[in-house]
Amino acid sequence: MSVTETSIAAAEAHSAHNYHPLPVVVASADGAWMTDVEGRRFLDMLAGYSALNFGHGNRRLIEAAKAQLEQLTLTSRAFHHDRFAAFCTQLAELCGMEMVLPMNTGAEAVETAVKTARKWGYRTKGVPDGRARIVVAENNFHGRTTTIVSFSTDPEARADYGPYTPGFEIVPYGDLTALEAAVDEDTVAVLIEPIQGEAGVLVPPAGYLPGVRELTRARNVLFIADEIQSGLGRTGRTFACEHEHVVPDVYILGKALGGGVIPVSAVVSSAEVLGVFEPGEHGSTFGGNPLACAVALEVIAMLRTGEFQQRAAELGDHLHRELGLLVGGGAVEAVRGRGLWAGVDIAPSRGTGREISEKLMDRGVLVKDTHGSTIRLAPPLVISKEDLDWGLDQLRNVLST
Repeated sequence: MSVTETSIAAAEAHSAHNYHPLPVVVASADGAWMTDVEGRRFLDMLAGYSALNFGHGNRRLIEAAKAQLEQLTLTSRAFHHDRFAAFCTQLAELCGMEMVLPMNTGAEAVETAVKTARKWGYRTKGVPDGRARIVVAENNFHGRTTTIVSFSTDPEARADYGPYTPGFEIVPYGDLTALEAAVDEDTVAVLIEPIQGEAGVLVPPAGYLPGVRELTRARNVLFIADEIQSGLGRTGRTFACEHEHVVPDVYILGKALGGGVIPVSAVVSSAEVLGVFEPGEHGSTFGGNPLACAVALEVIAMLRTGEFQQRAAELGDHLHRELGLLVGGGAVEAVRGRGLWAGVDIAPSRGTGREISEKLMDRGVLVKDTHGSTIRLAPPLVISKEDLDWGLDQLRNVLST
């Protein structure tokens, strides 16, 4: 067997089969390129589901992590540390908010937002105990905890994990009429992705996000925007909500906040909302640890320049122009997305999303399929135009054969 086959066989023998990775074993990476155990180079067009917005091995982030590793990595939240205040202050400023509740993974942050909304509903809005409801959208992907999959409509994510957590109502994504009908006096929040990533990079109709903002404000309901994948530069703005000039009550952040170096997530909101927590009512041993704060502070500093948002906007325009030319030729049925983020629906005659992903891998490009017929493109924001064009050439070649 090859080195790749041996490595995969060893992993298959001792790891639970919760993922179905492409048959490549990566050993090193730099920028937008990865190298496998056999020395083959691959263009990364997924960027760790947007966790690697700033590329592999970004020197600013690596140096920030190295410097902090020599000083202090963890105190738990039992004690203060010298990076925490700056992290919370600067992240709140980046979001135009007042308070930050740091966690580690995206799912933890979503769970924290759910708890925040319920507690706010009981303590501030006055919803009777045990009756708080949160409205979510079909085809959402907010994580994989038991509570989160309770309001998923994806059978693979949800099946066999019941009994399910109550308190959620699911409405069609992009449908303001259905959303308005679902909101009642016990509703404490509307939780949506400004762009649905796992669903295939679904962009809602124009006016939807402003409509959600207007409705939630009128009904005294929190608007919670899950920007874990869509945020921090991916769509050409710091937040995807900005494309429609919308500011939610709560941001949920993760993935790129840790720069692809360490898990960092956060719930960011006003003092009124996050101020509902008292000591001991929520927590995380590793949430807001010194190493995480050091890396995230560098991420925030990089985003403040606007450089990465501009790159995503300019290269994203180019990406969507090129992908748009593929629609109608018999190989691609539709393209969606914003910035350096696209969902490409492959015509069944050309193969499944998995088959196209494997053919691209054979040509040195790594992408990921979703929902059978769709491939997702989300290259690091540091990718060069030349490399992006080379990756698109490989896609054209695959689709033409």
